[in-house]
Amino acid sequence: MADVNRGNRPLSPHLSVYHFSLTMFTSIMHRITGVGLTLGLVLVVWWFLAASTGPEYFETANAVLTSWFGIVILVGSLWALWFHACNGIRHLLWDVIIGLEKQLAQSTSVVVLVLSVLLTILTVVIV
Repeated sequence: MADVNRGNRPLSPHLSVYHFSLTMFTSIMHRITGVGLTLGLVLVVWWFLAASTGPEYFETANAVLTSWFGIVILVGSLWALWFHACNGIRHLLWDVIIGLEKQLAQSTSVVVLVLSVLLTILTVVIV
């Protein structure tokens, strides 16, 4: 029979076992940005559809996208795109067993974060 008297032992590792690290943060953000890019995509597609529909509808869509809220969403989506791309390159390197050492993985996490912010700023300045 199964031992129902297990005492105070945890059934599986819990949060006390894991220590939050930068590589953990970038892994979580990679998933979040992948899903979050959909919001920016929906707004841009809506803007293009409004442009093809007519001038009145386009004025509404353009007003939303050029408002402070729309700009925040678009710049956030731009950062998410750059972050997802940079972190995707890091994952490709991991797939060929490059950069899996703990210290190098931590360093590349910092590089991904800094590079994504710099590329976002550079894109906003150029465009």
